[in-house]
Amino acid sequence: MTPQRWARLLPKDDRGYPAHYIGQWFRVVTSQDPDVPPDPEYIWLDLAGKAERVPSQHFEIVERAKPRILVVDDDPGIRRTLEIALGNAGYEVRQAQDGDEATRIWHEQGPDLLITDIHMPKKSGLLLIEELQASSTSTRVIAMTDGGPAKDFNLLGLAGLLGAVRAIAKPFTLDEMVKAVDQELSRV
Repeated sequence: MTPQRWARLLPKDDRGYPAHYIGQWFRVVTSQDPDVPPDPEYIWLDLAGKAERVPSQHFEIVERAKPRILVVDDDPGIRRTLEIALGNAGYEVRQAQDGDEATRIWHEQGPDLLITDIHMPKKSGLLLIEELQASSTSTRVIAMTDGGPAKDFNLLGLAGLLGAVRAIAKPFTLDEMVKAVDQELSRV
């Protein structure tokens, strides 16, 4: 896996930037504009698939050797099982037990991919997906559910409409999930 660079706006430089820049990690990408020559004073950020050029001195920049995944589910068994399987597949995995904790971790650590259950206490996976999309994030989302109390309603389809790149019904095999993660992260 190729190391990736990530950037977050430094607190002292947050004036003049849109609110969605504050406290959020962005993937650093290679310029896609052939008319703009490379300049070490600037970096390009991935803002939900659109590259934007910004002064590099305004950002904290880190390099990650492994893609980072955030697993969000109120079932600790599912979180731990996915952490082990994805860790064995070469990923760095973090866990959150609900949408509120996931939002905090997402801001602090900027995962490459988020896997979320839809039915959770405090903040549902659907609200979490909606919040991430409103923040112009480049973090890809995989939604999962067993249907919960609304088995007749297509919650996985709704998750896709809100911005999830993939929806997986429970129960699933670990091989299915690892393959889905591999495929989604290869598209970044």
